[in-house]
Amino acid sequence: MIRLKSVYLLVLALVCIALSGCANNTELPSAATRASLTTDVNSYQYLIGPGDQLTIFVWRNPEISGSFLVRPDGKVSTSLVEDIDVSGRTPTMLARELEEQLSTYINNPRVTVSVGRFSGPYSEQVRVIGEATSPKTVSYTQHMTLLDLMIQVGGLTQFADGNDAKLIRVVNNEQRTYNINIENLIKDGDITENVDILPGDVIIIPEAWF
Repeated sequence: MIRLKSVYLLVLALVCIALSGCANNTELPSAATRASLTTDVNSYQYLIGPGDQLTIFVWRNPEISGSFLVRPDGKVSTSLVEDIDVSGRTPTMLARELEEQLSTYINNPRVTVSVGRFSGPYSEQVRVIGEATSPKTVSYTQHMTLLDLMIQVGGLTQFADGNDAKLIRVVNNEQRTYNINIENLIKDGDITENVDILPGDVIIIPEAWF
């Protein structure tokens, strides 16, 4: 009886080790870093993304012009060209690409693209998480600063440690972490703590230890 119990415990231990090994082998990899195309606050250009509403106008060809919603896969389909990859392009870039593709069917096409109901790719949006009053994703606007961003999320909660906040930014395809002093900026009015925000930035605001 004692021997059978020992064998049972040994088998149970081996099963636990095997399951532990399987668990370690099924850990998910970290999310891929996707850098914004904007690396300078003075060179920002809006990029099309899923959820955007595009108006594509082909001069003298109203039958193939129209309004198109960018699908979650970043593509649209027109009456002449199917599954056009539009995400990550400026409206002007897309217009020139469409002219090239439509030239197969139309002599010397002229295309203009305008965007409505802006959303943009995730790599171009700014995220605020943690102890902000309204943590959320914010669509980037040209020359956005930290102060502008904090106004949009309603500032800090009473539990926030704003001076221990972090800004995560992808630089040369590598994530870098910067210290930012949001509490000094908002509560003390220290405008020297205001910094430029770039598309794709992530702001993390921790809870204070009381």
